[in-house]
Amino acid sequence: MSLNATLSTSAGSPTVDTVNEASDVVAITQGLAPKLAARTAEFDENDRFVAENYVLLKEAGLVEAGVPRELGGKGAEIPELANMLRMLAQACGSTALAFSMHTHQVAIPVWRWRHQKIAAVEPLLRRVAAERLILLSSGGSDWIGGSGRATKVDGGYRISARKGFTSGAEAGDLLMTGAVVEGTNTVIHFAAPMKAPEVRVEQTWKVLGMRGTGSNDVVIDNLFIPEAGVAFSRSAGEWHPVFQIIATIAFPLIYAVYLGVAERARDLAVDLAMRKAPTPHSLDLAGRMETSLRAARLAHRWMLETVDLNAPSADTVNEVMIGRSLVADHAIRTVELALELGGGLGFYRRNGLERCFRDIQGARFHPLQTGPQAQYAGAMALAHPVATIF
Repeated sequence: MSLNATLSTSAGSPTVDTVNEASDVVAITQGLAPKLAARTAEFDENDRFVAENYVLLKEAGLVEAGVPRELGGKGAEIPELANMLRMLAQACGSTALAFSMHTHQVAIPVWRWRHQKIAAVEPLLRRVAAERLILLSSGGSDWIGGSGRATKVDGGYRISARKGFTSGAEAGDLLMTGAVVEGTNTVIHFAAPMKAPEVRVEQTWKVLGMRGTGSNDVVIDNLFIPEAGVAFSRSAGEWHPVFQIIATIAFPLIYAVYLGVAERARDLAVDLAMRKAPTPHSLDLAGRMETSLRAARLAHRWMLETVDLNAPSADTVNEVMIGRSLVADHAIRTVELALELGGGLGFYRRNGLERCFRDIQGARFHPLQTGPQAQYAGAMALAHPVATIF
């Protein structure tokens, strides 16, 4: 049976729509949402990292939400974590997007611990739960091509690199990153301690939307990483099985955030529109907005059903990335229609819609972006190799 057939006939898969609403993580997020929302405008208008919101997330125990209960966490599964991030995004898009980077960096070793029996990740997961460590992702800086320089020395490597788009950098404890070994085509992956003197954050995040994520550059200057600190190595510029796991698990979580932003925009637009008598034009806009939002939700459900197969591969990467493009397209269109439905009132900052409009633009820029995603899907359809399409 093909992957498409497997997905389309699966029954009982846990999606964001079937998660138990009484779960601890969902209830905690519901309780936090008003506090997070109250600060959103201030963070956005001042280009300020959502530091106070991270304090609340830590105090509430959401940092360890995805760590298995056996290892000290709350045991939330991927659909529940996606639901958590959607709800956070409805309150504060920046908080949700930054926190999605930590969330997926926890979810990936959890999957490897549970399904591949990789014992080496257990100490990290126990530390996340016990110490409430914040894990950072260097995102696009460390995609398939790799970046940074690792120089081989006695006992390990010296690392020098600049890692852009490091969301939540100011709050992070460990940067999960990599570097290309000098003179080779090999990328090594490791955790860089953010408090090391060789690591610093440069305030570069002055942007259109998602202003509170603090996605600044992290500069690593001659940091020593011992041999034992290398988690795995791979060839630069081609897909590795670990990156198939990363892509399959991470993007349903990241794009739950953009779905949440679109849902928030829809609610704001409906509230503004209902202050006036309906017209044929407003009914048309509202209907098209609802249709786009349903399409985004369905695409995101497909992503979660793909994760639920527990079989990361080139096929699941393809399905998740098709879903990623569909969620992005329809979430962006939902917010565009919401802004139009809101009319002139939506143009005012105080009403929140224009911030949703700016925040949703971030959905365009995560891998696989539009061109590579289409090439990957086309190559899969025509039975061409995809190892170097990214």
